Amino acid sequence: MADTPTVLIHNAETGAFAKMLSARFPGVSVVGCSSYEALPGKLAETRPDIVYTVRFAGTPGFPRDALLGEGGPVWVANGGAGTDHFGVWDTARVTVTNAAGVAADMMAEYVFGGFLHFTLGVPGLQADQAGQIWGAHTVRPLKGSTLLVVGLGHTGRAVAARGKAFGMRVLGTRATPAPMDNVDEVHGAGDLAQLLPRADFIAVCTPLTAQTRGAIGPAEIAAMKPGVILADVSRGGVVDQAALRSGLETGPVGAAVLDVFETEPLPQESPLWAMNNVLISPHCSSVYDGWEAASFELFLSNLERWIDGAPLFNVVDPGRGY
Repeated sequence: MADTPTVLIHNAETGAFAKMLSARFPGVSVVGCSSYEALPGKLAETRPDIVYTVRFAGTPGFPRDALLGEGGPVWVANGGAGTDHFGVWDTARVTVTNAAGVAADMMAEYVFGGFLHFTLGVPGLQADQAGQIWGAHTVRPLKGSTLLVVGLGHTGRAVAARGKAFGMRVLGTRATPAPMDNVDEVHGAGDLAQLLPRADFIAVCTPLTAQTRGAIGPAEIAAMKPGVILADVSRGGVVDQAALRSGLETGPVGAAVLDVFETEPLPQESPLWAMNNVLISPHCSSVYDGWEAASFELFLSNLERWIDGAPLFNVVDPGRGY
């Protein structure tokens, strides 16, 4: 730990965050960098102890080697929750933390907004409205149905809480099963196959790791209950996109709410764009007004711990990916 550390802020707009940091820690040196291309040079020039970084221009070109390689900072604070764009790093040389939990409530709202989009038949209502048609219409209740949450981290637990508020039975998976609030049954990740046939709704909230890549594949899709509605707010690669598309076309998947994709932006030639039982959003379920300020406040709290010599929170294990 440095007595007066240097912190580099790496995001699209560094000025406001630099002011926040300086106001709280007047003795800390602050520098900014607002592009991927300039970061390696800025790191070599300023030699910061700590970098707060956001994947603000997407994954392609993200300067992970400069951040995590020899001669880089000793602590990299990721402004988001997912760290799959970091790959693997040497924990003896650099500590990586994340902002897990900052967007959990918003992502849970997104999941249920997507579920309700289909259970209330919003696409059909909009079509009737456009055609000035006053026709018969039925809606599907959430109460009494079964929700499966794949990954009971911050977001998964927020989804589970809302599921209970709607009167749903909630099942969930996590690496180390243990009882938790708002979840009727907590299972290990290896029990996923036996849980899928029981679920009316599925929320995929797990991080992308070597263990979760392709976790929802052809066999898992085939095991799902007919008419199931799936929402994916994890990372592209957890759900096998081709298998999901097949499940949407021929069953058993009734509808899908997709915020993440194997290739982003989603290619224009993807058949998903034209499917009326798919709701597509551009990886924005965690992007709300003020999210980055909340993330940076979390970082500042962690910075105070670093200066005081206390253990950091939200330290990411590269082997687990969270």
